[in-house]
Amino acid sequence: MNFATALKNRWRDANSLVCVGLDPEPAKFPPGFTGNADAVFAFCRDIVDATAEYACAFKPQIAHFAARDAEDALSRLIAHIHAAHPGIPVILDAKRGDIGSTAQHYATEAFDRYEADAVTANPWLGRDSVQPFLDRADRGVVILCHTSNPGASDFQDLDAGGRPLYQHVAERVARDWNGNGNCALVVGATWPRQLREVRAIVGDMPLLIPGVGAQGGDVKAVVDNGLASDGAGLLVSSSRAILYASGGDDYAEAAASAAKALRDGINRHR
Repeated sequence: MNFATALKNRWRDANSLVCVGLDPEPAKFPPGFTGNADAVFAFCRDIVDATAEYACAFKPQIAHFAARDAEDALSRLIAHIHAAHPGIPVILDAKRGDIGSTAQHYATEAFDRYEADAVTANPWLGRDSVQPFLDRADRGVVILCHTSNPGASDFQDLDAGGRPLYQHVAERVARDWNGNGNCALVVGATWPRQLREVRAIVGDMPLLIPGVGAQGGDVKAVVDNGLASDGAGLLVSSSRAILYASGGDDYAEAAASAAKALRDGINRHR
């Protein structure tokens, strides 16, 4: 089953647009993980198992693992998701972008080494920098368009021939890069007007929406401006607000409650 089909099935079966971000920070783990050499894997596994019922996707952030020499934990975590929660896509948040053989190696890393169902990618080097990802028709390519951070406007909003640059990215991806139907775009929840404009350009293409929760993005604004014509089309990503909903022994239960609350809050506005 390819990424696009798996995602559509999960939207329907779980009635959820919540993407649970997995950004482990051991300093924020509950005290019970102190001294546990496998804490990164164990904590993330517990969060996955607690929130799977409410998730349309999981999104591990590669730097949070690599910086702690925990690439093995990342591999085992993705394998656990596939084994214990089949049908829930895994998006490797790596924001890769390079040319030639390096781009090909990045695609191999994401899809063969880690066995992710999709990967985030940076389009600024042009089509050849993401072509190895696009060629994997069974996997997803989630391309940065208008990101959630305050500095996004430094370049993404620049005028380019009478239109902001991010609109050109959205149009080019939808028109020219999505031949295999495996593309999605990243648009931050903190930019509702831009989200509305991107949705108008790309039709029902999936949109990954970071910025809800700790970054202050508004759920109602995301739904009002971003839903696809079928009432889905979004992966509303939350990391810290779910992962660290509690610093105590009830961390998994608290994460499940936070994921459920986000799911229900989104669905109230659909």
